[in-house]
Amino acid sequence: MLYSSRRRANKALVAGWCWPHFSVHELSCRCGGRFCDGEYWHAPAFLDGLEAIRERMKKPLILTSAHRCPAWNAMVGGAPLSQHKQIAADIQTIGHDRHALLTAAKGAGFTGFGLARSFLHIDRRARPTRWFYPESEAIWMT
Repeated sequence: MLYSSRRRANKALVAGWCWPHFSVHELSCRCGGRFCDGEYWHAPAFLDGLEAIRERMKKPLILTSAHRCPAWNAMVGGAPLSQHKQIAADIQTIGHDRHALLTAAKGAGFTGFGLARSFLHIDRRARPTRWFYPESEAIWMT
């Protein structure tokens, strides 16, 4: 479900929030109010998956990107059909074994994987997909 502002999302969700390691703020669009009022896409199964990854990794996950409003997605060079326009996350790989992170994400039910130099993109698309961002294949092959 898409919420059109952080304020409304916080009011509606805070009482029943059951994902202690993540917040609406870090999952919301990061356009800073330029294009939206902090849109947030609420997807409980996605959040359950993030918590499962965090549990398997036994350390915090830093999300560098999550939901993006269409204008912010275009501004940052996101694909026109980007999963970020609904719900996806880019997890910083610094401080993690990138292969263990990928394995944990697969085990948590994620199906879309973008392998980059400094992050792992995850989403729950219908058809499992895996791709490499430019100049990242070699780092994932080691």
